[in-house]
Amino acid sequence: MTYTVRFSSDAANQLEALYRYVASSASPTVAADYVDAIVAHCEGLAVFPHRGTMRDDIRPGLRTSSYKKRTVIATFVDDEARQLTVLGVFYGGQDYDSLLSAFDNG
Repeated sequence: MTYTVRFSSDAANQLEALYRYVASSASPTVAADYVDAIVAHCEGLAVFPHRGTMRDDIRPGLRTSSYKKRTVIATFVDDEARQLTVLGVFYGGQDYDSLLSAFDNG
């Protein structure tokens, strides 16, 4: 059964920041393609939401997975609501451990 995928406001802000960073380093087209691919990857988690590594050491119920070995995607699965929330999108070695411990699930 498919889950609903939603992006927290923090994750949406991180995707916007990633777009700006890549657009300034490469081009707006490359940035849009990359961010769109990350969003599509996240939306693909609707079919198999428990993908990734459990990271209860950071916060209960947290899962992390990677996209193209450069981006860590942090998610939380609510089985009762059949919803996966993308909590954060961390690019290029950001310290997501400390950042995620401060995030809420919204």
